[in-house]
Amino acid sequence: MVQDPTFGPMVMFGLGSIYVGVLKDVKFAIAPVNEIEARDMITEIKTHELLEGTRGDKASDIGSIADIILRISQLVTDFPEINEFEINPLMVFEEGKGALAVDMRLMLKGD
Repeated sequence: MVQDPTFGPMVMFGLGSIYVGVLKDVKFAIAPVNEIEARDMITEIKTHELLEGTRGDKASDIGSIADIILRISQLVTDFPEINEFEINPLMVFEEGKGALAVDMRLMLKGD
């Protein structure tokens, strides 16, 4: 998430790594987002099929990802002094088993 001078808090979702760095496969939304918008952010990236399970891999817990997007969206809406917020990496387990934020960075305005 970053604070845009025109739109306010902008939430970004992508799979990270080369998918973001090379393919620029990300989706943005203006916070706060609702559940439909959070799920759309996930399903509208080009690589979303990797989350749904491919070549015998189990599906990832997409509901957990959507919940995290919703919570971050609400957090940055409730606290406008947050200038940037990043979770990297977010380990997402198989469907129904949740996710784990391994590392996060939060920058306040003026930092």
